[in-house]
Amino acid sequence: MTFNGILQILVFFGVIVALAKPVGLYLTRVYNGERSFLDPIFKPVERLVYAITRVDASREMNWKQYGLAMLIFSLLSTLTLYAIQRLQGILPLNPQEFAGTSPELSFNTAVSFVTNTNWQSYGGETTMSYFTQMTGLALQNFVSAAVGMALAIVFIRGISRFETDKLGNFWVDLVRGSLYVLLPIAFLTAIFFVSQGVVQNFKPYDTAQLTESFVVQVDKKDDDGNVVTDEAGENVKEDKTIDTQTIAQGPAASQLSIKMLGTNGGGFFNVNSAHPFENPTPFSNFIQMVLIFVIPAGFTYTLGKMTKSQGHGWAVLGAMSVLFLVGTFTTYWAESRGNPLYPASVNQLVVGGNFEGKETRFGVVGSALFATVTTAASCGAVNSMHDSFTPIGGMVPLINIMLGEVIFGGVGAGMYGILVMIILTVFIAGLMVGRTPEYLGKKIESYDVQMAMLYALIFPLIILAFTAVSSISAEFGLTSLNNQGAHGLSEILYAFTSGTGNNGSAFGGLNANTLWYNTTLGIAMLVGRFMMIVPMLAIAGNLARKKSIPATVGTFPVNTALFSILLLSIVLIVGALTFFPVLSLSPILEHFQMNAGQTF
Repeated sequence: MTFNGILQILVFFGVIVALAKPVGLYLTRVYNGERSFLDPIFKPVERLVYAITRVDASREMNWKQYGLAMLIFSLLSTLTLYAIQRLQGILPLNPQEFAGTSPELSFNTAVSFVTNTNWQSYGGETTMSYFTQMTGLALQNFVSAAVGMALAIVFIRGISRFETDKLGNFWVDLVRGSLYVLLPIAFLTAIFFVSQGVVQNFKPYDTAQLTESFVVQVDKKDDDGNVVTDEAGENVKEDKTIDTQTIAQGPAASQLSIKMLGTNGGGFFNVNSAHPFENPTPFSNFIQMVLIFVIPAGFTYTLGKMTKSQGHGWAVLGAMSVLFLVGTFTTYWAESRGNPLYPASVNQLVVGGNFEGKETRFGVVGSALFATVTTAASCGAVNSMHDSFTPIGGMVPLINIMLGEVIFGGVGAGMYGILVMIILTVFIAGLMVGRTPEYLGKKIESYDVQMAMLYALIFPLIILAFTAVSSISAEFGLTSLNNQGAHGLSEILYAFTSGTGNNGSAFGGLNANTLWYNTTLGIAMLVGRFMMIVPMLAIAGNLARKKSIPATVGTFPVNTALFSILLLSIVLIVGALTFFPVLSLSPILEHFQMNAGQTF
């Protein structure tokens, strides 16, 4: 760890804290329907959308109606994106003439982008046409993020309103979030990324002649394209001379800006933000990280503003910040120490750190910070390969997702995730003093706690169940592993944690483009998004119906450092109780084995 590296982390964190208030104020104005400086541009467009779709903007919904509208919209989005992928071979803007994707990959990708997960079992530049990238994937980057933001606002309205079942209008919240928040910021940042060197064109791919050719071994195929096997069933290999390189092009900048801002994470290119056409400079790297955190941080101020308890919003931001900073410095420490299997002189030669899987233009600190940011915010974009991190360095991103989108989290999802944990925190605080728990003038009753526990239990159940089945099945689970032992378990565990947590990043050693992983990860993404939204909406609806009760000397204050500490404790205890056993068999065990000289 160096002073320069620590300074980079602190400067980034300072920028995020500075932006929290102005962004939060703007979000409040947008979702309250108040006038903003963008009204002259987008107000006519908003009215036109309502007129075409016949939406009554003045009609509010209860939590069931709101949830049903969200589910219907998500279902239609999934079917549309599935169809685009299957038909891309006959659709326009396909200069590489890619065929339609397989049914299981189309299902996985459609679910992935609609749930704001953006898990990718494919290489973007070798699989998806420009039409699919733009009208399918990039569009879902906008609307899936807008759905998450709308759901966060619903929960905040449930807290701030009294004796009503009205929580707003889903279609209005969806449109306003897309038009007034996501679209203008994404447009401006796309222009910035082009200025940094990110490509934005419709050109066919270029082919460059290599100055030095080389020979690789590949699977031999027959005239029908099938892999040839020998008598033992092993693939027959043959030499292939590589003397050219294909340089991918495409409209990458427009997708890059919204993938970061909407905490989507789906890369235009296979290596995501490690690709020089997607993340060319340290400055573009810094702005990408800022985009990931800016809206989740702003929502903490919106929470305080709409509930008329600004101190509460700052307390929530403080709890998130502690978890983020501890994770960041732990990852930076682990990666900057280097690999203990190498002599100290070798680690010093590579600037005192583990450089495997990292881009030299970002360095250890830029990679460690990005990995922590993208998993703390359920974004999933990567500028380094998490599979190549040290066991402790790779464990931090894994734990970030396991904590359930509460360390800033995705746009919207992070806010309603932390609010569920606040319900549990207030409930436990009430038990400690022997009083009925209260939260911002409302009693927390058994129904609220039951729904919060349902929310908290669904998440680990899906992760651990699918990981267990995949880990014991040599037929369809273990055959996709690049590594065995503890690291192999980490690869499987990370995949299902990322899918269920709607993150989308991966330990790249796992080949997930199989029938088993495409299907099970698709199911995990659906459950992790929608089955956790329903109990959250139920809590919001129940809170909105409650009467206001005055604070008393027995009311636990939720705007103090003590509250932040208790919230942190609950988050960590819940995470440890559910995931420590499996972590002890994967990255923790691998750490001790690596220090003992064992590799995988």
